Amino acid sequence: MEQRTLGRTGRPVSVVGLGTWQLGADWGDVTEDDALAVLAASTDAGVTFFDTADVYGDGRSEQVIGRFLRDHPEVTVATKMGRRMDQVPENYTLDNFRAWTDRSRRNLGVDTLDLVQLHCPPGAVIDADATYDDLDTLVAAGAIAAYGVSVETVDQALSAIARPNVASIQIILNAFRLKPLDRVLPAAAEAGVAIIARVPLASGLLSGRYDEHTTFAADDHRTYNRDGSAFDVGETFSGVDFEAGVRAAQEFSALVRDLGVTPAQAALAWVVQQPGVTTVIPGARNAEQARANAAAGSIDPLPQAVLDAVTRIYDTYFRAAIHGRW
Repeated sequence: MEQRTLGRTGRPVSVVGLGTWQLGADWGDVTEDDALAVLAASTDAGVTFFDTADVYGDGRSEQVIGRFLRDHPEVTVATKMGRRMDQVPENYTLDNFRAWTDRSRRNLGVDTLDLVQLHCPPGAVIDADATYDDLDTLVAAGAIAAYGVSVETVDQALSAIARPNVASIQIILNAFRLKPLDRVLPAAAEAGVAIIARVPLASGLLSGRYDEHTTFAADDHRTYNRDGSAFDVGETFSGVDFEAGVRAAQEFSALVRDLGVTPAQAALAWVVQQPGVTTVIPGARNAEQARANAAAGSIDPLPQAVLDAVTRIYDTYFRAAIHGRW
């Protein structure tokens, strides 16, 4: 699989990585054996980048990855911090940064974290000089090797990209969420900042497996967060209306039917093909999904007709509702 440089870290990472939210919680139950099988299938298929967070399963995702890392030190792991407390700027302090990173280091079984990302913090935190002074202190102390910011909005991304030591930006980017293409990806490329694309399948919509009657488990965020009552609604189905998303996904599936790949693989390849993207981090609930996702990193580029049609679908179903929001 193609490797790209993870921004200012200088580390090579696979263009298709692995998001591990599913291995912690909020997507229904995934057993530890299934979680380890997902990790193994991913690395066997060429994945060298895992993304996790300290709140995924209250540390369960980090702990499972930590056990896996003992035999796979070649994998770069990015974790995230900041969602363990109320989301107010006053909680983003050096003491809390130390406590959060110390916990993640224990969970992962490492002395130095490869990459730590602020986990969609308040905008005031992203804009504050003190935030980056504190993160630089952790780098100097050897607790973390590099840091980035996971963001909800384009403006937050641009604010973080302007900081000289930010290594990466994690942002929602998929065929149903095009706004980052306008300004974020060009700015990151110019600054040498990595782009980690999350929610690449719009919470599964772009897999083409759902219809208007599809339901999800009660403990799945695709059930309980459709109105944004638990966290930013943009994290669930990319903030698009489910029924509209199903109709758009059916059009996307028809569009790629003759390419010899699944709709999910085509959707991942679309992300990889965007200039400035470093890696895309789909999740997987089982080894079969992990292998299929990884295969998207080596398929032929999508034809221009497909790229043009993605924009048409976005303009038809989503632009008016979401383009100005995030």
